[in-house]
Amino acid sequence: MSGTVATDLVRSRHLLIGYFAGLGVLMAVWGARMPAVQKSADLSTAELALVLLAAALGMVAGLQMGGRLAHPARLPALLTGGAIGLAACLAALGACRSLDTLLAVAFVFGAAHGVLDVAANSSAVRCQNAHGRPIMAGLHASYSLGALAGAAMAAATAHTSHTVLFAGVGATATAAACATTRFTRCVAAPGLEPAQNPGTPGPDEHGGLSRPRLWLLGALAAATLLGEGAAADWAAVHLHSLDATAATSAAAFALYSAAMAAGRLAGDRLTTRYGAPAVVRTGAALAALGLATGLAGSTIASALAGWTAFGLGLSVTIPSLITAAGAGGPRVVATVAVTGYVGLLAGPALIGAIATFTALPMALLLPALLAAAVAALSHKALETPVP
Repeated sequence: MSGTVATDLVRSRHLLIGYFAGLGVLMAVWGARMPAVQKSADLSTAELALVLLAAALGMVAGLQMGGRLAHPARLPALLTGGAIGLAACLAALGACRSLDTLLAVAFVFGAAHGVLDVAANSSAVRCQNAHGRPIMAGLHASYSLGALAGAAMAAATAHTSHTVLFAGVGATATAAACATTRFTRCVAAPGLEPAQNPGTPGPDEHGGLSRPRLWLLGALAAATLLGEGAAADWAAVHLHSLDATAATSAAAFALYSAAMAAGRLAGDRLTTRYGAPAVVRTGAALAALGLATGLAGSTIASALAGWTAFGLGLSVTIPSLITAAGAGGPRVVATVAVTGYVGLLAGPALIGAIATFTALPMALLLPALLAAAVAALSHKALETPVP
């Protein structure tokens, strides 16, 4: 490896760590201060749901657009443009005081998020292939750590206007993106071209992935992200139903998030040693067993342990699925991401509907069962076919 390529490789990895962490901060700040957004615009629960739906629709559009545009030569522009667009929209969301303006800006916010998501993950696949060893879980760990930092920042500034917070975070992120613009060229360097895997199925319209494998990757992503959405929206509610205090209830998602970050920090070493199929299969089985046991225990301690095991077990799944999708190029990454976000968006509402007719612990068995399905099927999506 030449000195120039080695320098580009180091710069690419450091740059992507910053981008993933920054994305985590932006999304956590937005989510954590949602009640303030609702209050400032005097939104009903249904109207707030419309704003979130607009952001989700924008993200789907952005993922699809990013998949079409994410040629290696365009990745630097997509990274910088997506980051600046997302940061500017966050600042604008803080200034919105009506439903109409929130809907419009939320849609653009979601679109920028989708473009940046595809650009960052496509760049990460190129960087990982050039490294010749797994680094994807570590990059996703920086997102988790960024989200934890963003949530802590939002909590620490709870008595500060969300308009000021959004503007400050948006301005800082914009400045960081502008300052690193000249370094983004390294993600498109010729030396970072993805290595060709001789065991990959023959070329087709999905960039080398067969249609069944493509949709299996998407289905597994949807099952995993449904679980992540369930943890974000229902973990605290589950603890509250067990008569936990407000602080203890909030700790459920914090423990889940910390366990996921820890698992991702260790994920690359485990994947290098044991292979992605074994690590994902074992982790998903741990997630399924841990959450099911926590639900069955019906105690605060068992519930906290269950959500912690669930986060640890699912930590490496999405990075491994994105890596597998990356073999087919940016469009396949976008397709898998769009399918996965269907689970993230629809899952919490589906769990709520099931809980209405049964009970919350019974409804929360759904993500546990889906984690078991990921454990059973992931090897078909992740193992390299034998030519």
